[in-house]
Amino acid sequence: MIKQDYQPSPIIVAFDCADMASATLLAEQLSPNLCRAKVGKELFTACGMPVVDMLHSKGYEVFLDLKFHDIPTTVAKAIAVIAAKGVWMTNVHAAGGQPMMMAAKAAINDIDASTQLIAVTVLTSMSDKDLASTGVVRPMDAQVMALALSAKESGLDGVVCSAQEAKQLRHDFGQSFALVTPGIRPASAEGDDQRRTLTPRQAVDQGSSYLVIGRPITKSPDPLVALESLIDELID
Repeated sequence: MIKQDYQPSPIIVAFDCADMASATLLAEQLSPNLCRAKVGKELFTACGMPVVDMLHSKGYEVFLDLKFHDIPTTVAKAIAVIAAKGVWMTNVHAAGGQPMMMAAKAAINDIDASTQLIAVTVLTSMSDKDLASTGVVRPMDAQVMALALSAKESGLDGVVCSAQEAKQLRHDFGQSFALVTPGIRPASAEGDDQRRTLTPRQAVDQGSSYLVIGRPITKSPDPLVALESLIDELID
C-alpha cells in the first residue's frame, strides 16, 4: 500500500503485451491514477489504434512508443494521426534529423493538439561498442548530448535517455525539458537486456521526469502491488 499521496506518479508502465486481451487485463489490474501506459511496437502491431482507444476508455494517458524515423513528410503525417487521437506522448528518433523533428512538431501544432513529442537519443540497450559499430565515433555521452540538443533546437518537448545521462541533460536543458527514462529496475531486479539501468529513486534524483518500467510490474504475480511498491521506493 502506498504510504502517502504521490501525485502525479512519474511511472509509465510498458504494456509489452502480445494481444488486446492481455493488455485489457493489465489495464484492469493497474490504476490510471498511479501510472500512465506505454504502447510499443509489439502491442501496436498486434492491435493498432484500438488498443489506444481501450486504454483511453479506462482513463489512462498513453505514451505511444513507435520511434518514427523516416522522411519528414511521412513522419509528420503519422504524428498528425496520433495527435488527433489524443495521445499524451509519442516519439521519433533524433537521428532522423532536425527537418524531420521540426515537421513532426509542426504537425502537432497545426491541429492545436497537446501531444508531447520527444526524441530517442541512444537506445538504452546499446553500449559504446555497439554505437561504434554503427559508425558513430564519438563517445556515448557526447552522442546523447548532441542528439538532445538537436531535439531541443527542433522544438521537441524532451528526450528518451538513460538515467545515467539525465543529470547532465537536466543541467544543460532545464526543468521544462522532459527526460523519459527506460531501463528502470528495483534494486532486487535483474537487468534483462537493458544495460544502462538505475533504480527509480536514483533515476528521479538524477533528474528523470518519467520512468518507463515494464517487467518488474507486468511480470509480477500482482502488478498493482508491484507498482505501489515502486512508488513507495520513490517516497522513501
